Amino acid sequence: MDSKQKIFNILNRAEGVISGETLSAELGISRVSVWKHIKGLVESGISIISSPKGYRMTRDPDSLVPWALGAWQDRIHYFQETGSTMDEAMVLARKGCADFTVVVAQRQTCGRGRMQRTWLSTDGGLYFTVVVRPDIPMMLAGLVNLAAASDMANLLRSRYQIDARLKWPNDILVNSLKICGVLSQMEAEGDQVSHMNIGVGLNVNNTPETEEPIAISLKTLLGRPVPRREILVAFLDAFERRMSTFDPHAVLDEWRLNNVTLGRQVRVMTVKDRVEGTAVDVDAHGGLILRLADGTYQTVMVGDCFHR
Repeated sequence: MDSKQKIFNILNRAEGVISGETLSAELGISRVSVWKHIKGLVESGISIISSPKGYRMTRDPDSLVPWALGAWQDRIHYFQETGSTMDEAMVLARKGCADFTVVVAQRQTCGRGRMQRTWLSTDGGLYFTVVVRPDIPMMLAGLVNLAAASDMANLLRSRYQIDARLKWPNDILVNSLKICGVLSQMEAEGDQVSHMNIGVGLNVNNTPETEEPIAISLKTLLGRPVPRREILVAFLDAFERRMSTFDPHAVLDEWRLNNVTLGRQVRVMTVKDRVEGTAVDVDAHGGLILRLADGTYQTVMVGDCFHR
């Protein structure tokens, strides 16, 4: 445990002010070193108040810095600002980072949505990417997206009592308004998945509806701010359990139970084509099965789905 972590733990446990002299003696470092570490913690987003008597940490349940994330702290890579957590995670994945390495950012300047769209990533939202290394064939990779979206929707329903529902392929809606999007990138070795990066953008304490009328946030729905940290930790715990005993049939059954796409008229935009029809089911690989106007069926594996 490094000195910053030790200082964080001491201040986090303390009921009042802790003097620089006390920190210096407990850590066996100079008071100048203590001050430098405190400065580094503040720059990383920790709220610490300095006074002539010493230092006091302001309790911030919304903080996403690694030191505040308990058992997950060693797997968290935190950025106050980055272009995209997906891009940062890809660099780590290619360097061989551990399963369930997580990149989280306070804000993104180039957040990514589906089909090369930009995801609005202002302060207050929860933006992160999880690197997973599932022992599954490539043909089942699409189910990991469905699983991540299902776990987040389950969390929103159970913890916050909002009617979060799933829209193919991996959006979460509340009353037809988008609260969360999930995006993935995959690299393979042969026919097996080498790693998948699962990016999540959840509207929590931001107000996306001011710029995106079809969006909504938890804060708007509940009428109060929501600590992002409790959401992140709860999701990671649930998703790690899911992936440790990955069951494709359970993923599909759960997605079907909580979706709002099947049975509807939809239009699916792919990179090169547009398909319209009635969404009747998802196949064993997570593809959307459509019944077309002429009575034939077509399965779409990747695309942007619009409910009509």
